[in-house]
Amino acid sequence: MVIVFNPVAGRRRAHLLWRVLDVLVANGVRLDLAETHRAGHAESLARDAARRGEQMVVAAGGDGTIAEVANGLIGTGVRLGVIPLGTANVLAHELGLPFAPKSVAAALAFGRTCTLWPGLAHGASGDRLFVQMLGVGFDAHVVGNISFPLKKVLGKGAYVLQSMRELARYRFPNIQLRVDDVETHAASVIITKGRLYGGRFRIAPDAVPADPGFSVLLFDHTGPAAAMMYGAALPLNLLGHAPGVRHVRASRIDFMLNQAVPAQTDGDSAGSAPAYITDAPGPIQVVMG
Repeated sequence: MVIVFNPVAGRRRAHLLWRVLDVLVANGVRLDLAETHRAGHAESLARDAARRGEQMVVAAGGDGTIAEVANGLIGTGVRLGVIPLGTANVLAHELGLPFAPKSVAAALAFGRTCTLWPGLAHGASGDRLFVQMLGVGFDAHVVGNISFPLKKVLGKGAYVLQSMRELARYRFPNIQLRVDDVETHAASVIITKGRLYGGRFRIAPDAVPADPGFSVLLFDHTGPAAAMMYGAALPLNLLGHAPGVRHVRASRIDFMLNQAVPAQTDGDSAGSAPAYITDAPGPIQVVMG
C-alpha cells in the first residue's frame, strides 16, 4: 500500500495520519509513505505506484491531493484510498468515508470500494481531473487569493473572511457558456459531480458521484449583494434553491470567453476557466468503510 502524503494540506492533522499508520503497521500491513514536494507531484507518485503493480494508492490530504492521486490512477484499475486531512474534505463527506483513525485504518485494510466517476477540465495548458466540483467565477477568485497561513489559523472560516475581502475587488464578468447544446450566460458557475460543496453543505441533491454527467448550477444575479446572498444561503443548505440559481444536468460544458475568468477545482486554484468539461474516460474505485 502506497500512501501519498501532502504535508501542506495535512500539517494541522499530521497526528491523525500517524495514528492511522500505527494501526495499519500493528496489523501487519506493508506501507510505503511518499511525501509530495510540489503541485502535480501526487499524480506522478500515484502513476509510478500503479506501474509498479501496487493494488491501492492512498491520498492523505485534502480534496486537491485526492484529485491528483486519482488522475495518476485513472484507467489503471488501482484502488484509491483516502485519509482525509484537508480543510473541507468534501469528497470524504460526499462518499461517507470514515474520519476516526481506527475506522480509516480498518477501511483501508478491508478494501471495500464504491465507484466514483470524475470530471475532466480541458484547457490550453492541458487536462485537469476533478473528483468533486469545478467553479468558475467569484468562488474561484476567493480560492485563488486565500493564503495558507489564513487557512491554517481559521480553517473553513478563512473562506468566509476572504470572501468578504474580495467582494469589492472582483469585477463579476459575464460568463458565456454552452451547457450541452444550449448557449447561456451566468455570473458564476459551479459544475459538480456530487451533492456537497464546502464541506457538508448540500447544493445538488440529484447528483450521483458514480454516474457520468454533471449537475450545473448557474448563478444569474451578479454583484456583491448577490454574492453575499448566495454565501448566506450556503450554510442553510438553500443555495441550490436561492433566487437566480438555475440547476441543470449536462454531459458537456463549453466556456466561450473573451477574457480570463478564474477557475478552481476541488478547492484549489485552477487558473482560468477551461475550454470545455467532460467526464473522465472511466470511473475509479474508492476504498470506503
